[in-house]
Amino acid sequence: MEINDLTPAELQVWHAFPRGEVVDFRPAADEDTATGSGWGPERTLRASVLKALLVSAPQEDGEIAALRVLGARITGALDLTHGIVGHPIRLAHCYFTDPPDLYDAQLRRLSLRGSVLPALDLGGVRVEGVVRLTECRIHGPVHLNGAQISGALFMERAELTARDADEPVLKLTQASIGDELSATGLRATGEVRLNGAHVSGSINLDGAQLSRPGQVALDAVTLGVDGDVLLRRVDVDGWIGLRGARIAGRLDLSYARLSNPGDMALRATSCTVGELWLRRGDPLDGGLNLRRAQMDVLFVEPEKLPDRIRLDGLGYTTLTPHEPAERRLPMLEREIDGYVPHVYEQLTAVYRRIGDDNAARLVQLAKQRRQRTTLPWYGRLWGHVQDATVGYGFRPMRALAWLLSLLAVGSLSFALHAPPPLKADEAPDFNPVFYTLDLLLPVISFGQEPAFAPQGGQQWLSYVLVLTGWILATTVIAGVTRTVSRQ
Repeated sequence: MEINDLTPAELQVWHAFPRGEVVDFRPAADEDTATGSGWGPERTLRASVLKALLVSAPQEDGEIAALRVLGARITGALDLTHGIVGHPIRLAHCYFTDPPDLYDAQLRRLSLRGSVLPALDLGGVRVEGVVRLTECRIHGPVHLNGAQISGALFMERAELTARDADEPVLKLTQASIGDELSATGLRATGEVRLNGAHVSGSINLDGAQLSRPGQVALDAVTLGVDGDVLLRRVDVDGWIGLRGARIAGRLDLSYARLSNPGDMALRATSCTVGELWLRRGDPLDGGLNLRRAQMDVLFVEPEKLPDRIRLDGLGYTTLTPHEPAERRLPMLEREIDGYVPHVYEQLTAVYRRIGDDNAARLVQLAKQRRQRTTLPWYGRLWGHVQDATVGYGFRPMRALAWLLSLLAVGSLSFALHAPPPLKADEAPDFNPVFYTLDLLLPVISFGQEPAFAPQGGQQWLSYVLVLTGWILATTVIAGVTRTVSRQ
């Protein structure tokens, strides 16, 4: 390109480039970049001139060349496809008439902070430093699929809208980011897709607003994050998908508002997460699916959970904050698939791990009662009997109370009408209390029961005492054994 063909604005940028100087065309720092379509030739730059600068502009000895332009109107498409650019690029608060195409380019650093663009293609790009799209307003898709960024990707307060509702508004499929992805306050109308991406630092979407009602708003299947994923105070219309994701740190949904009525609001099946935080704020407006997920810490406040959940196969080491079993059990009763034994066993194991045996017994009792609803009528009937008499074996003191009651009934009955002895000359003196104990207690014998033969109604009473004695005494012994073994 001949220097004589340049406009005064382009000539200013051309001379500033070899020394890395900033050219600021803005009349005021708070100018609205969205008005850029009306900017005149005094601040208009052709994309072809910028390309020529980046690819073949002369250098000055002792200077570090860089393209640093603020507040320009850039016409035409900045096409750096497959190009190798060894200079930092900063085109901040600029208005682009055409989408820049940097597909498969190799860059040192890229900043488009505060710019307005119709779209942006950074697919396959390799950047040695950071990419900054902070406060950008982009009215079409942003492609970063396959990008390799050794530094961080900044998208704070960016606004992304898609012309095509079926196309992701932000696509980071299989991208690799060597530091953090910071997009606090992001506004995205359309799908944000992070499938297969890997972030060596953390992802911060605090305060983001993602809108794609009834469809996936944030799709992060098999996402890998070495740090945290922060979604605090996010406002999501649509659902979040994290199937198969691997998050080494914390997945924090504190104060988050997730809304997808009639379907799942959060799908995190088969994922591996260090800590999941579901706390504070309104309950999820939609379902929660954590099937087959594995977590070290599950920080869930009961008030945050929706009415429909799926927890089958969910494994966690610690459940916090510590709540009584009565506060946790409703969580298991909201299981969409009905009675799922695993969720009760998992909660029991957590309570036992922290030494809250009473809560663990309550969970196991609730498990038996829930299972009872799945049985035929005769199974439900027998279940009610077990529950009322011995609490399915988890209320041994109730069994002891029944034993004492039966002991009183039997002793009184046999005291009023003593059964006749089998052999009058060999029988010991009759004792109604020890005779009843002989009937109630298996194994133990006081020599009363084999020496006397009750008749009529007392014979039937003895049968009842023997049968119930076996059941109740065994329950008491099992309860005492569990208590001793826990000590």
